[in-house]
Amino acid sequence: MYIKTAYSTKGTSDEVIQDLKSQIGAFDTKLLVFFSSPRLAPNIISQKVQNAFPGAQVFGCTTSGEIVSGKMLKNSLVAMAFDATAVNDVKIEVVENPKNENSVRKAFTAFEGHFKSPMAEMDPAKYVGMIFVDGLSGAEEKLIDKIGDLTNVTFIGGSAGDDLKFEATHVFANGKSFSNAAVLAVLKPGVPFTFIKTQSFCDLGKKLVVTKANEENREVIEFNDKPAAQAYAEVLGVDVEEAPNRFMHNPVGLLIDGVPFVRSPQRIKGSSMLFYCGVTEGMELSLLESTDIIDDTRQAVAHAKQDLGSISGIININCILRTLELDQKQLSDDYGKIFSDVPTIGFSSYGEQYIGHINQTATMLVFK
Repeated sequence: MYIKTAYSTKGTSDEVIQDLKSQIGAFDTKLLVFFSSPRLAPNIISQKVQNAFPGAQVFGCTTSGEIVSGKMLKNSLVAMAFDATAVNDVKIEVVENPKNENSVRKAFTAFEGHFKSPMAEMDPAKYVGMIFVDGLSGAEEKLIDKIGDLTNVTFIGGSAGDDLKFEATHVFANGKSFSNAAVLAVLKPGVPFTFIKTQSFCDLGKKLVVTKANEENREVIEFNDKPAAQAYAEVLGVDVEEAPNRFMHNPVGLLIDGVPFVRSPQRIKGSSMLFYCGVTEGMELSLLESTDIIDDTRQAVAHAKQDLGSISGIININCILRTLELDQKQLSDDYGKIFSDVPTIGFSSYGEQYIGHINQTATMLVFK
């Protein structure tokens, strides 16, 4: 057994830690990834998890719901332990001001020192990056763009949550908790790995070109040279007042080779629209419509299994908007069951990272 999962819904931090330790047992943990409900005080739980696994590298973040093999949970902590066979080597770095390019460079210098190789030359088939970001920092685009400039190693991850309070989200590394920060980790797995990016939408063939935007605020002022809210409502064939009710079902997406990279509307502000992730002037977006999350996810996992031959672990970052849709349609149990025979942990996120920063998507790291 190279990968082990554990979870706890116990009441106090101490009870949760005891629960985790008893499930993981005498396993020789080299790396532990964990996702915790914000009801467990972030600075305390981060320190206690590290103390419980003193020989391990430990990182993770807070959530808006958790995922573990077979279940979607709330108010819990989920963890995945890797031994040295599953992950040969790992280096974790904290980027304390994620909008500052120099802080990303500093992290990459540390990675290069550890792995004795320039990040630009590292083989993306042998190394993988993980990224967890403060979900309220608004820093994801700059961060992932900078990473893309510096390496071909794929970074995959998500934005920390806080149970939809939108007050404070936290990332964890080596016993500490951070806000306005990102945790970056470079792993050298001992087994083959692949990625899943699945979003359950089809293209309706209606285009919305961003003709005016406040990019810093993720605000579209105009689509197709019209006030953004009006243009969005028009392509839907509804009144502006009705438009927010369609955000979850009809987001917009940047199509790359026919695959949508989703941009989810957050709210209407005056005649503008605010989004959960970056939109730039000149970007051509397509109106999307939601399809079957359960079937699409089941197929995506089956394809990954076919690619690898077998799966020993999945880390699943599932957008909070997908979680809300599953709740709304009473499909949460069905979603959890997709992962019932696969060691899985994950969480409901405020955004997903894979190549870029996206929404209403599940991004997964899958180990053979």
